[in-house]
Amino acid sequence: MTDKKFTVLDLLDLDLQGHNALNLRCMSGRRGLSGEISVPDLNRPGLALSGFYESFAHQRVQVFGRGEVAYLKKLAAENQLQAVQQLFSYPIPCCIFTHNLNPPSEVTVIADQANCPILQTDLESTEFSSRILRAFSNVFAPTKTIHAVLVEVFGVGVLILGGSGIGKSEAALELIERGHRLVADDRVELRCVNGNTVLGQGANKMISHHMEVRGLGIINLVQIYGVGAIRDQKEVQFVVQLEEWDQNKVYDRLGTENKTMDLLGVKIPLIEIPVKPGRNVPIIIETAAKNERLKSQGYFSALEFNRNVLKWIETDSAQPAYYSGDDSY
Repeated sequence: MTDKKFTVLDLLDLDLQGHNALNLRCMSGRRGLSGEISVPDLNRPGLALSGFYESFAHQRVQVFGRGEVAYLKKLAAENQLQAVQQLFSYPIPCCIFTHNLNPPSEVTVIADQANCPILQTDLESTEFSSRILRAFSNVFAPTKTIHAVLVEVFGVGVLILGGSGIGKSEAALELIERGHRLVADDRVELRCVNGNTVLGQGANKMISHHMEVRGLGIINLVQIYGVGAIRDQKEVQFVVQLEEWDQNKVYDRLGTENKTMDLLGVKIPLIEIPVKPGRNVPIIIETAAKNERLKSQGYFSALEFNRNVLKWIETDSAQPAYYSGDDSY
């Protein structure tokens, strides 16, 4: 969960579009808009209204659908509001009425006295619940900001890491020139969603699609390459670690090592690419991205190579070369 306090007002201010929009508006209880939403989940208070308060999840956002509203109207008509008063005696963050339903005025007065905001949406209960839970999964997801470059290469989200001046931005610029897309340069905000997916985006949306190239300065990729060269967010599926070539270090030459990097508790495949003059790093990253797509489809090139070598060794044609000591093979 993020350390930032998330309030009811923040919920109203979420900039969600299309099939993610919540269409929320505040009907009453504005004094409680600064109240914190600490639990990213929902509760239907039907049992509580009937008098059963054991395990009442009052910390959650309370959702009132057609059934709950019909029961509230019945209580108001019979002037049996003790259950409503007891409900709002708990510190509820807010109540949301779906289907554009309006609570009885007596209920609104009680909620207002308890400083509990009453919100309304035109969405039906099931659709609203799925949308707000998606929003909560993003808001309350663990996050961290790192110094890196995030690009989309052949549909694969590639996070490029490395020390300052190693050539991360230059490699990304060449990839963009070759038709791939930039997500963020320099500062990448990572967010773990659903416990197993790491999403990356620019830490500052206003400048995330700008790039600093040493000797050239700051460039606006949208102006130079068009909107097709960028995207706002992408899942991190692959990590590339750029490092200065070390002649004393033994690098993986077969690709059989399954290295990973832990990002917010999720293991992401990792390769280390040594950088030295003459190496075309963007092409290596492109090839790595293609290879990663093959792995996700069940084809592992290095393992297939090993299997073919073992088959060849077991054949009769390989035995003379082995026993003769001939190194020409």
